[in-house]
Amino acid sequence: MPKFILAFHGTPDIKSPQEGQQMMQEWHAWNEGMRKNIVDEGHPVGISHTVHKDGIDENGGSNPLSGFTLVDAADMSAACKLAEGCPLVTKGWGSVEVAECMDMTMNG
Repeated sequence: MPKFILAFHGTPDIKSPQEGQQMMQEWHAWNEGMRKNIVDEGHPVGISHTVHKDGIDENGGSNPLSGFTLVDAADMSAACKLAEGCPLVTKGWGSVEVAECMDMTMNG
């Protein structure tokens, strides 16, 4: 089965500890709902740096990565369906970029 990376962009708009707890409950419920598809739960991430030939940008770019999860799905449509339930999406706090992980052999 193909693997897909769900790349999270956005930050929850949490105004109280109770809202933070509620968001975590929703995040855990979403993960549990797709448990059979999860290959790697991934992690939230800090501010990213973009490395290019002219140097390094340390600002995270215009739509910074905030985390990732790796899932198995039958195809792109199925992977996008999984991403639709992400609290960042359902709450309107951000988006999920979905990309298929391509099989490639790297021989040195």
